[in-house]
Amino acid sequence: MPLTLAKEELGSWIRLSLEPGLGPALARNLLASLGLPQDIYAASAGSLARLLPNQLVQQLKQTPGDEIQNAITKTMEWLDHPQHHLLTLADTSYPRALLDIHDPPLLLYANGNLDLLNRPAISIVGARSATAAGLDNAHAFSRHLAESGWCILSGLALGIDAAAHEGALQAGSKGGGTVAIMGTGIDIVYPARNRDLAHQIAREGLLISEFPIGRRALPYHFPKRNRLVAGMAQGILVVEAAKQSGSLITARLASEMGREVFAIPGSIHSPLSRGCHALIRQGAKLVECAEDIHEELGKPKLLPAQPLAPATRSTTPPTKAATDQTRLEPMHEPTTQRILDAMGFDPVDLDTLQRRTQLGLSALNSSLLALELSETVARQDDGRFLRRSTLHSR
Repeated sequence: MPLTLAKEELGSWIRLSLEPGLGPALARNLLASLGLPQDIYAASAGSLARLLPNQLVQQLKQTPGDEIQNAITKTMEWLDHPQHHLLTLADTSYPRALLDIHDPPLLLYANGNLDLLNRPAISIVGARSATAAGLDNAHAFSRHLAESGWCILSGLALGIDAAAHEGALQAGSKGGGTVAIMGTGIDIVYPARNRDLAHQIAREGLLISEFPIGRRALPYHFPKRNRLVAGMAQGILVVEAAKQSGSLITARLASEMGREVFAIPGSIHSPLSRGCHALIRQGAKLVECAEDIHEELGKPKLLPAQPLAPATRSTTPPTKAATDQTRLEPMHEPTTQRILDAMGFDPVDLDTLQRRTQLGLSALNSSLLALELSETVARQDDGRFLRRSTLHSR
């Protein structure tokens, strides 16, 4: 459990984390040299000057401004909730894996079950605009890995991230759980479409953020978040990713931190497979089933492992991420585009299309016939459907 700190000491930690121009690496150096935050603020200007530029010395010797003082007050109010926690670098509950990275956050805001922070963990990341097959794979791998005792980490984004969280939650209370690492203040859910998912994770898993209360999403937050997604896990699994994507940056960070990198291959015709194929060429392990991951990392000892179906043939029902995406995004698009999105870039049978699109059989058959007549889709000899553009590119 987190340490119970005196109000003054906790306020010093919060202030230190908010000091403009004082990043995590520099702040950690101050802590190593001078002691706890209250010792840093009590240090003489001469002592600080040996470690900091003059501007920062003057800043630390002044009374904190209204903006920082208001942030401290808001944080104290937020901490009144029994499920809300603030972990410092000196806290025994702080994730041990993060202590190995160059710039661990001074503070982690947490909402939920802190026991998940030091369980064996795997990060699952990938495209926001994932294919239906990619969502199925993320959900299936996450659920089965969680059932094997792994805690599933991801970034609460649309697409693969959401499917990974949902798969881990489906493993239930006997699974390894899930931790969502946020790119906003912990009191703000981004994207808003994942608000219900975030609330479920807070109840059944854990939300964490290094950003202060009230901090909204900014572009530079997400690379910072990604270093935590990489650093907290023993390995990272990339399910779908374009050749230039944040998921590849996260995978590179994981590799630089000494974590294992895994990638699921896909169709050579899909743009969302190119990032995974690039990782495999660079040395990431090609993954077709959970055993491929266990061969590298071993199996957690929390729970007995259960087998995972091959990635190319998910046995799970449609994930909430997939069905939500169908309800929320393509609602005003033509049915034909909805079918093409569900089809992806590989041959797919009628039952799978119906499951992914949630269309009635009559409407689905009628639209498929129109797509065949327009030469947009071809029916193969085995009865499966394939985009004509895919055929032409072979």
